[in-house]
Amino acid sequence: MPLEYLGAPPIASDRQARPFSPAVRAGDFVYVSGQVPANAQGEIVAGGIEVQTRQVMENLKSVLALAGATLDDVCKSTVWLHDARDFGAFNRVYMSYFGENKPARSTTEARLMVDAKVEIDVVAYKPKA
Repeated sequence: MPLEYLGAPPIASDRQARPFSPAVRAGDFVYVSGQVPANAQGEIVAGGIEVQTRQVMENLKSVLALAGATLDDVCKSTVWLHDARDFGAFNRVYMSYFGENKPARSTTEARLMVDAKVEIDVVAYKPKA
């Protein structure tokens, strides 16, 4: 089965298309590119880790929808935090987006691009109907 590239490359605040796909379907798996707390205009939202985490989670939901998937289909996430001291506040918001079945997760501290405090990518399992 060929790869299916989902969505148009995102446009950042400089109005340039970024060189990646929002998501790629490979069989029954959907790989979502790292999402930063950017709004529809490609600008990083102002605010602390809670505001930025909510924006990232909403962005993930939007990209997953391109494949007919939801956060319930996520089996793995990888999280990068700009500051490890934000872990507790980040975790409270992150947990509110998942029900009983929480995905496997890796979390690390890293310098992030622009003014992002958090970036998350996910892998979802969503058999194609």
